[in-house]
Amino acid sequence: MAQGTLTKGKIAGIHHCANEQGVIAAAAMDQRGSLQKSISKARGGAPVSAAEMTQFKTAVTQVLTRHASAILMDPEFGLPALEARAPGTGVLLAYEQTGYDTTDDSRMPDLLPEWSVRRLVAAGATAIKVLLYYNSSHPARINSAKQAFIERIGSECKAEDVPFFLEPICYNDVLGDAKGLEFAKAKPEMVKAYMAEFSKPEYGVDILKVEVPVNMTFVAGTSTFQGVQAYSKAEAMDLFREAAALAQKPFIYLSAGVSDDVFRETLELAAEAGTPFSGVLCGRATWQDGIPVFATQGYDALIDWLEDRGVQNITALNQVLAKGAKPWWDFYGGKGALAGAG
Repeated sequence: MAQGTLTKGKIAGIHHCANEQGVIAAAAMDQRGSLQKSISKARGGAPVSAAEMTQFKTAVTQVLTRHASAILMDPEFGLPALEARAPGTGVLLAYEQTGYDTTDDSRMPDLLPEWSVRRLVAAGATAIKVLLYYNSSHPARINSAKQAFIERIGSECKAEDVPFFLEPICYNDVLGDAKGLEFAKAKPEMVKAYMAEFSKPEYGVDILKVEVPVNMTFVAGTSTFQGVQAYSKAEAMDLFREAAALAQKPFIYLSAGVSDDVFRETLELAAEAGTPFSGVLCGRATWQDGIPVFATQGYDALIDWLEDRGVQNITALNQVLAKGAKPWWDFYGGKGALAGAG
C-alpha cells in the first residue's frame, strides 16, 4: 500500500498518463545530449542542429503516441513535437538538465534554470519527471543534499497539484563498468536502497520510474544470458520480488537503453516473478534503431521506419504489459479508494 494520499489533481494527472486498465504504457523521448551524440555519430561526426532534434522528436511523437498512454518529453527541444501527439496522450515533462556535475563522483543534478513546475504545467505537462543519480553508499553530505533536492521538487509538485515521477539511477564508480559483472552483483541492493528511500512520504514522489534490479546479460537460463552468471533465473525472480516489496509507491520500469527484445524478456521475467509493476516508460528500446535512418536519410525515412519497425516494437511491448503489468491504483487500495480524494 502506498504511503500518503493523492489529491484530485495528482490522480487526474496519473490517469492521463495511463491507459484504461490503469497501466502506464508511456514512450520516452526526453533524451538530449545522448541523442545528439548518437545522431552525430551515425552521420560521421557532423553536427546536429536544434531543429533536427525537434524533427526527430516530432517523428517519434507522431507515430508512437498512437500506441502509448503518454509521452515523456524535454522542454528544450520537444515542446513543438507535442503538437504531433495523438489526442488524449498524457505529457510528462523533464525538469532536470541533461547530464550531471562531473567535477567529482557525486553526480549532483541540476534543474533547467528557466523552468519551474508551474511553468512546465503551463506548457502542457500532466506530470513532472526528474532523473537523479543515486549511490546509497555515498557519505551523508552528498546524499542529504540530493534528498533535499528531491524534497524541494516534491513540494513544488504538491503546490501545483501535479504528479511527480522520480527516476533514480544507481551508480558506483568504484565498481567500474556499469554493464560489468561486479556492478551486476551489486545492482540489486542499490536498486532496493533507492526504492525504499524515495518511497518515503517526505519526498512527495507519486510514481517511481526504476531500473530492473538485475542485468539480464548475467541471468542464467534466459535467452539474453551471455555465459557469465551473476544470478540464476530463480535468484533473479527473487530479486524482482524483494525490490518490489520495498516500494511504497507505484513503480514502472525504464528500458535503460537495452534492445526491444531484451526489454520484453525482462518484463516477462518480472511478470513471471509476480512483480506488481504498473507499466513502463520506454524510450530507446523502441526507437533507437531509427537513429541511423534519420541521420543518413532524413525525416520522411524515419517516419517510414517508425511506422514499420517502431510500431512493431511498441505493439509487442504493449502485449507484454497487457499480460503482466498491474494498475497503478492498486498501490492506493484500488480505483474506488481514490474516488473521495480531496
